[in-house]
Amino acid sequence: MSDLRGICILALAVGLAACSNESPSQQNVKVQRGEVVQRQAALEKPFIEELPKPKQVPEVPEPPAVAKPQNGETGTVPVASQAGEEDPEPVQQPKAGKPPAPPIELVPLGKIGEYTVIGFDRLASFAYEVPDDPITEPKAKAIIEKNVIPETVRVFDKKKVALKGYMLPLKVEDGKITELLILRDQSMCCYGAVPKINEWVSVRMPKGKGVKPIMDVPITIFGTLKVGEVLENGYLVGIYEMDGDRLGGPIDL
Repeated sequence: MSDLRGICILALAVGLAACSNESPSQQNVKVQRGEVVQRQAALEKPFIEELPKPKQVPEVPEPPAVAKPQNGETGTVPVASQAGEEDPEPVQQPKAGKPPAPPIELVPLGKIGEYTVIGFDRLASFAYEVPDDPITEPKAKAIIEKNVIPETVRVFDKKKVALKGYMLPLKVEDGKITELLILRDQSMCCYGAVPKINEWVSVRMPKGKGVKPIMDVPITIFGTLKVGEVLENGYLVGIYEMDGDRLGGPIDL
């Protein structure tokens, strides 16, 4: 019996010695309110770690600025060849603005007896500026001198022609039209746009040979055409006149 008690005492002593050699990682402590917290061991790493600094990226240099051509100027762009060499002849860039107008195709001239058949496609094939001031003003005179009636039209000055257009009566005597305009179209009528100065011809019929009014349909006037500036009271009022001979029906000009 004494031996058994000695063995138990010896075993208990060994267990206590083993427990005393262990170093606890956590200890329970009490705070003021009686709560139990666990204190972390001092050997643990901090929660926030400092990250390594990123490597600096070298800055990319900005491309050199290229000067833009001014409005209305032609820019040049050098073209590099396949070998990497610059082409000595730069490529010309087109100028800003509207593309040139295509050339106007004129109807071939025909003949009706001694009269040459012409149309407004030829008479109105060019631009002509009309001044607002009388010709006595230097500004108006300069504008008229700048205008050019092409030779393809001047060649019919004082020539017998047959012209198709629309009638606009100006003067009536005894129910007959003695003075009229031949218009390219009916734009002057029914609140339309005013035609250009080269889109009408002023016609005077011989005394006692007036013509009957024919409206809203194309007619053909035969007579002698006059090409040049027509002035009234110092103002430019037209560039075409005609001494009419007779009036005909529509023809295909």
